[in-house]
Amino acid sequence: MTPQPVDSPDLWVGLPTLEDPPGEDDTAPDVWEDPIPLTGRRERPPFPAHVFPTWLGEFVTAVGEETQTPVDLAGSIALAVLATAAGGRSVVHVRGNWREPTNLYTVVALPPGNRKSAVFSLLTNPLYEAEKQLKAAMKPVIVEAELTARLAKEAADKATVKAASADGDKRDEMVATAIGLAQTADTLTVPAEPLLLADDSTPETVTSLIAEQGGRLSVMSDEGGIFDIIAGRYSGSPNMEVFLKGHAGGRLRVNRQTRREYVDAPALTMGLAVQPDVLLDIGKIKGAKGRGLLGRFLYSLPVSTVGKRKVITDPVPEPTAATYTAKVIDLTLSLADWTDPAVIQLTPEADAALIAYQQRVEPRLQERGGTLGHINDWAGKLVGATARMAALLHLAEHGGNGYAHPVTEATMNAAIELGEYYTAHALAVFDAMGADNTTARAQSVLDTLRTHRWTEVSKRDLMVKLSRSEFPTAADLDPTLARLEDHGYVRAQPVVRTGGRGRPPSPRYLVHPRLTDPTA
Repeated sequence: MTPQPVDSPDLWVGLPTLEDPPGEDDTAPDVWEDPIPLTGRRERPPFPAHVFPTWLGEFVTAVGEETQTPVDLAGSIALAVLATAAGGRSVVHVRGNWREPTNLYTVVALPPGNRKSAVFSLLTNPLYEAEKQLKAAMKPVIVEAELTARLAKEAADKATVKAASADGDKRDEMVATAIGLAQTADTLTVPAEPLLLADDSTPETVTSLIAEQGGRLSVMSDEGGIFDIIAGRYSGSPNMEVFLKGHAGGRLRVNRQTRREYVDAPALTMGLAVQPDVLLDIGKIKGAKGRGLLGRFLYSLPVSTVGKRKVITDPVPEPTAATYTAKVIDLTLSLADWTDPAVIQLTPEADAALIAYQQRVEPRLQERGGTLGHINDWAGKLVGATARMAALLHLAEHGGNGYAHPVTEATMNAAIELGEYYTAHALAVFDAMGADNTTARAQSVLDTLRTHRWTEVSKRDLMVKLSRSEFPTAADLDPTLARLEDHGYVRAQPVVRTGGRGRPPSPRYLVHPRLTDPTA
């Protein structure tokens, strides 16, 4: 399938190609290369369903066929399903002290009418069945614990009454007995009914549920209401603490009415399908970027199939659906009783593949010149997310006993391919959010250069014409001019002093001839 571009302004639409040397001044450079557009057309590759184990790849492909939806939708939800089954019950040991939990945050953005609810139901139904089985198995345990706790409290209450009315030497003994029974009753807890999935719950509810469920929970929704809740649309102020710590596994404090609890390693999974406008809104949540919330999601922005869908489609084959259901339920149930998480190891070859990937990613994080520099809060978590996905693919292949086998190089390469997919889509999403302020400011400078048709310009010239709200000081112009120079729109000239002391001359820049004369 041909990768699909994100629509973005092409700065040179309608302008002729430069073929001849640009000017009459023999001192100028002989040739100006065609400049590189500031906002390139982002390539959004299709979801690589082939990296999944056969049973899962066949299912998400079949779901895409039956519902006539991009396979990206089913594929990203499938990753969240695996993370729901394994999150909080397994970790991947990368190297040294570096361990990654196996929970994920995924979000797919598609316009209305793309059958998001239908795909969600097909993918998540086995989780609800697994939850039902966990509840049935836990029911006798809960009943017994409730009865034991009630009897213990009644015994403590009776002992307290007797101690209060006791006389003489027996009083001290009976008080001690009452205290012991009360302490015993207080230590008895009734386990919560198992819950795998929550919908658009408040942060407070999510926090309490994570504590009740032994540190793990999944928020799965085919709407974007959870972002309204995080943004404080109903409470008045953003509350993202549980969503930050629930992804990273940081210690979480739970203040309840009856007691305080700590969750040592919370594991929250989020699998969401939203409308594209919701992604623009979450970029505006106060503190979402600065505190790293936006950097925790794996974004998918597939091309809508509406208008090109087949009316008569092939349903998901029954054996394919049955295998998917059985595999998801088995993985969920086999890990459900783990308190200390199962540790998944990497083979040396898998670790080498991840190291090589990390070495490729790192230079891209540089703020100047790095292709991921403007989203390094997201890209800085990319290698860790890749390790998590490798562990999930491994568990999908081997089931709940995957901890008995290390992750192979082939599985790690599959996860790396997923990492590259999500990187391409994240770039498109953050473009839409306006994350790259330098590029936006560079566009303003280009507009000014076109308007005034300078062949050469100084920083002082530009500062006179540019908005001070966008460029408060001359120093704020430096990253923008560096970006324009990197893309071939301007060329910095050496600064030559003409006198002694005093203010140095303003740096000057040659301007690409096609900005001064579009007909050149």
